[in-house]
Amino acid sequence: MLHAALGYNGAVSAPHRAAALAGQEILAAGGTAIEAMVAAAATIAVTYPHMNGIGGDGFWLIHRPGKAPVGISACGGAAALATPEWYAAQGYVTALPTRGGPAALTVPGTVGGWHAALSLVPSARRLPLARLLGNAIGYAEDGIAVTGNQARTTAEKLAGLRDVPGFAQTFLVDGAPPAAGHRLRQPALARTLKTLAETGLQSFYSGPIARTHAEFLAAQGSPLRREDFAAYGAETVTPLSLETAQGRLYNMIAPTQGVASLMILGLFDRLGVAQGEGFDHIHGLIEATKQAFLLRNAGLGDPRSMAEPAQDWLRSDRLDRLARQIDPARALPWPHDPKAGDTIWMGAADAEGTVVSFIQSVFWEFGSGLTCPETGVFFQNRGAGFALAPGPNQLAPGRRPFHTLNPALAHLKDGRVMAYGTMGGEGQPQTQSAIFTRHVTYGMDLQAAVTAPRWLLGKTWGAESTTLKLEDRFDPALVDALRQAGHAVELLPAFSDLVGHAGAVVRHASGLIEAASDPRADGAATCY
Repeated sequence: MLHAALGYNGAVSAPHRAAALAGQEILAAGGTAIEAMVAAAATIAVTYPHMNGIGGDGFWLIHRPGKAPVGISACGGAAALATPEWYAAQGYVTALPTRGGPAALTVPGTVGGWHAALSLVPSARRLPLARLLGNAIGYAEDGIAVTGNQARTTAEKLAGLRDVPGFAQTFLVDGAPPAAGHRLRQPALARTLKTLAETGLQSFYSGPIARTHAEFLAAQGSPLRREDFAAYGAETVTPLSLETAQGRLYNMIAPTQGVASLMILGLFDRLGVAQGEGFDHIHGLIEATKQAFLLRNAGLGDPRSMAEPAQDWLRSDRLDRLARQIDPARALPWPHDPKAGDTIWMGAADAEGTVVSFIQSVFWEFGSGLTCPETGVFFQNRGAGFALAPGPNQLAPGRRPFHTLNPALAHLKDGRVMAYGTMGGEGQPQTQSAIFTRHVTYGMDLQAAVTAPRWLLGKTWGAESTTLKLEDRFDPALVDALRQAGHAVELLPAFSDLVGHAGAVVRHASGLIEAASDPRADGAATCY
């Protein structure tokens, strides 16, 4: 039987062990969960580069005792030059580029998010920035052991990345993907992190680093300029929220798909499923997902361009109406366009009761692939999520694209505070619903809920099928029942990356903390 890690002094869950340990070291040194998360975020940007980096975006949900949860939206907007007309002049008429300089069209926001999060920690007790970034600097200087996950991903995506400026010299070995265990050093990134530690995180947007990046990006055909970096700032926001039978659930505002994650749980709550792991449970969540995704795909984008606020989608009458459209016995046919993305989720909690849910991403594996040789920073391709046609997600200067990223947080009625999330683009809301219902609704152990077999509805990046993909550890009788109900089932190998790298941290009212990490990744859940 699998069991969550337990402790009272603090916990960190991360998809790479080095990040979990970096966060735990900060907690042990007297730091807060927020500071632990900055240390973990910097470390995982170095040690898991195929999934995230400081050239990407980030989102935070933070619970502090006695205060309402707060969100930090650290996603950069499109460059001032980035218009459909500008891209048409570059030859991109029907779709935006996904790799190389022109694909790097939004300001990397995550470092600004670190800065905003740290501002919530009283300055008198805040640990030095050099301490928080110390582990990341050490790994960048001394080298990391490349994980099997990074080695496989690099080999799989090599054709689209090998010729992108800066990528090969940073992430390949003599033009070939590194083998698992290869020592990968990133000296330029170490220098950049040292500069941030010495001059402050905001120097990423206003100092020599920003100037170097702007000049490099412009030379490589990106529309980003120094003025775009200078104008950026992370936003502190009020999260979306939804009351369910289990408690009040929180997720990130648009342009993320946080509203879809909340809708799935709100719709499932209305189905009255009494027992977990059977047909009613899995089918119910899948059909709730379809209803949420139909609305998401039609109307979600930058909140300034949406027809109505995302919080309105969570009104009881709206959810009641959608729930009535779910057939408890038959599957709704399902072809639709996928939302891709590779990401990391991490959670942390401290002894004082602060709980953090955090997610950081560069969109596709290695983002745009464009890597600045002077700084070691590679830039996200999140702007590829824009549309060129009119609509709520159309490209425009300063606008933020649709984001798959959505860290989740819950205030449960029994006093527990739960932070949970996953990587996996289209699969993020689906995996969140699996973990939450398994643990909270049906009482499964937290680690068992993360480890249990999962599913992914719809296409995956680079594939054409719109099937329901199930890990092959599900009961064959359940698989047959889903097929009989009209689901087009495809089986995946056990512990497939396609269903995400998830994790969770739960703090009880007694002060007990539980943590779980995903065996599909290379991570750890630490409690002490």
